[in-house]
Amino acid sequence: MEKLPSGGLFIRVVSVLSPLTLLFAWEILARVNAIDTRLFSSPSLIIQAFVPLLLSGELIYNTAVSVQRVILGFAVGAVPGIVLGVSMGLSPFVRSAVEPMIAATYPIPKLAIMPLILLVFGLGETSKVFTIAIGVFYLVVINTMAGVLNIDKIYLDVARNYGANRRDFYLTVAFPGALPMIFAGLKLGMGMALILIVAAELSAAKAGVGWMIWRAYDMFDIEQMFVALIVLSVLGYIFSLLLDAVERWVVPWKQT
Repeated sequence: MEKLPSGGLFIRVVSVLSPLTLLFAWEILARVNAIDTRLFSSPSLIIQAFVPLLLSGELIYNTAVSVQRVILGFAVGAVPGIVLGVSMGLSPFVRSAVEPMIAATYPIPKLAIMPLILLVFGLGETSKVFTIAIGVFYLVVINTMAGVLNIDKIYLDVARNYGANRRDFYLTVAFPGALPMIFAGLKLGMGMALILIVAAELSAAKAGVGWMIWRAYDMFDIEQMFVALIVLSVLGYIFSLLLDAVERWVVPWKQT
């Protein structure tokens, strides 16, 4: 095990103390009435609201519902994004045919097409999964294509000289060579998935973290709203750690 460089322990301590300091300052400002707790609440009040939600199982249930939707939507968007991105990177014909459509539709806010998604897929799970998938897809396909295009041409020439077929180019040259950029797209896509799950659950949902936020707003329950927001931030951190672990396992030659 590598030892921390000089000052490494201090850096880790600072990384832990900095958010704790922010929470402490928030609590102090709330107690001296420097901020309006009706709007910004306080860490102690949020904890008081968190415990009953956790013990009743409501928080766990809604979190599980959102996680299921995020994972499914992430997979539905990421897999075709990787396949199409590799194809666009390898084939100038595919790239010239698809890239204009990607460039034209990517800037459209995904929330702007939510009414259309609801009309097409209805109010069930499919609309929520599709909303997440479409946001993930663009980020993954763009990063994957960029990763393939950045592969040194000498590797493609060597594979061609050794008689590599189309499948070999996909699986042994383009895909491994683009993996660092693919994971960059996956990490961006996961962040987008967590953003879109809230938007998807704000309308026509009966469970989920986004639904909890909307219900808290409707009832002016600021503490419950902050609990849901904290859950989203924790989920984002956990998913980021998981993707980092998978990346270290799949791309061992990349040291971050």
